[in-house]
Amino acid sequence: MSLQTLDDLFKDELKDLYSAETQLVKALPKMAKKASSAALAQAFTDHLRQTQDHVARLEKIAEQLEFRVTGKKCAVMEGLVKEGGQVIDDDGEPAVIDAALISAAQRVEHYEIAGYGNARALADELGKPEVSKILQETLDEEAQADKNLTAIAQDEVFTTSNGNRPSHSSAAQ
Repeated sequence: MSLQTLDDLFKDELKDLYSAETQLVKALPKMAKKASSAALAQAFTDHLRQTQDHVARLEKIAEQLEFRVTGKKCAVMEGLVKEGGQVIDDDGEPAVIDAALISAAQRVEHYEIAGYGNARALADELGKPEVSKILQETLDEEAQADKNLTAIAQDEVFTTSNGNRPSHSSAAQ
């Protein structure tokens, strides 16, 4: 793709986000299945529904702007999903696996936050306030998902039901 104008860049950003979100739609159910924490599994399931909404919003934006949002592969998300897949394949202490899943998921959220923030800023610069509003809604949801993951890590994953923290090394046992 040739990036000659801010509009070209904006559409490329939207295509990248669309690819990222569609890849995430496939990864989240696997992450939910692997999670041992009920709250974490629920967070992944809830975010799957939001991610499906994000895909639909990006399709709506592309329709409004009269361009195809498909046709680009987000290499960053591909790598993040691959790393998350390695956690899914790992065996180990359930709380540690959950912590690893949260780490992988937060990397994804931070990438999406950056992408949606950039796309929203471009929409503002290009005088597309309705598109900017849609992108801001998704950006807010991604930021909230990140906060939710942090809360789950602090409130559930890093503590066991009897109030003790999981072991930090095998020597502690």
